[in-house]
Amino acid sequence: MLRLFRAKIGRQVHIYPTVRITIPWNLKIGEFAAVGDRAILYALGTITIGARATVSQGAHICAGTHDLTDPARPLLKPPILIGEDAWVCADAFVGPGVTIGAGAILGARGVTMRDLPPGTRAAGNPARIIKGKQK
Repeated sequence: MLRLFRAKIGRQVHIYPTVRITIPWNLKIGEFAAVGDRAILYALGTITIGARATVSQGAHICAGTHDLTDPARPLLKPPILIGEDAWVCADAFVGPGVTIGAGAILGARGVTMRDLPPGTRAAGNPARIIKGKQK
């Protein structure tokens, strides 16, 4: 069904039926990736989920915000990239313009508004790197 709305979905992708997707034509999901129960993919800007990556249940991937420096608060649509083999754990939040590097993990209920380098592990609100190198 998502392909009918021009989402680019790879082979063997599993998306739970309770996932909420805004603007599916801004969604790209690589092969063997999974999006869990009740996840939110708020794709005002492009959301790319790499091959074999997992977005767990209840996670919120938010590719939309407003310019707080402008009194009119215009809408911004910065893209989000979740790299290959990355894992956004249960109930985590990924903010606009963020890149989750290949193999990185954002722990359960973690919140990141900044990039997570490849192979790192981060947790908390705001998320802090608990394993790997911080940029």
